[in-house]
Amino acid sequence: MSEQSQSFGTSSGLAPDEQRRAVRQRYARIASENSSCCGDSDSCCGDQSELNRQLGYSESDATTVAEGANLGLGCGNPNAIASLRPGETVLDLGSGAGFDCFLAAQEVDETGRVIGVDMTPEMIEKARANIEKNDATNVEFRLGEIEHLPVADGRVDVIISNCVVNLSPDKQQVFDEAYRVLQPGGRLAISDVVSTAELPDDVHADPESVASCVAGASPISELERMLSAVGFERIRIQSKEESEQFISEWDDEHDVSDYIVSATIEAVKPAQ
Repeated sequence: MSEQSQSFGTSSGLAPDEQRRAVRQRYARIASENSSCCGDSDSCCGDQSELNRQLGYSESDATTVAEGANLGLGCGNPNAIASLRPGETVLDLGSGAGFDCFLAAQEVDETGRVIGVDMTPEMIEKARANIEKNDATNVEFRLGEIEHLPVADGRVDVIISNCVVNLSPDKQQVFDEAYRVLQPGGRLAISDVVSTAELPDDVHADPESVASCVAGASPISELERMLSAVGFERIRIQSKEESEQFISEWDDEHDVSDYIVSATIEAVKPAQ
């Protein structure tokens, strides 16, 4: 581990139960109020089409999914790196209102299957309502925590996730569970934020900062260690410096792009 990666922490300043409660409350509020945006900044929403572009979505991505599924809560586009194929089973960790699930469903077509897991009942209710709007008969949503997935062993070809793993107080358990549910040769394709510097103390221990994808980010070297520890191979984590454009707007009081950056996280479970 590099000297830089040892110099700052890998988790938020909150107790695990407090962190889960803060996350659940925030996303329940977003689902109930039909609001969006990654942070609580007054300026973060801006032009939705421009935000979609910055996150890596095409115009067709935005227009082929019915209104109400895209809440603008991500930090990238995991489907862009997932290389999905017809017939595959896809699992979305922290699926929200279902935007990435519905895009994945188009890629795997009617012979494939997409499962979204979210721990917020209000978000699950919203996502299930969006199934009919999108005529997505190959998509389902399950209530559960990403540290304890409601999915049987070895049933999934690809795991996607969009700015959610950073919200977990036990990321090693998340990767353990991901490994368990993947088939041999299955792959991980995640968009998330990673930390690049120590956050100010008032941000590190702030529940709202933890729940809004800021204070729970880990350094790349720590994520690599966790993925390797459970058995993943071909680990590749690549930061996206251009994400400063939208991350800088996530907080009105701090430029959090000085401390976190969006990244793609890819890995493969060895084939047996």
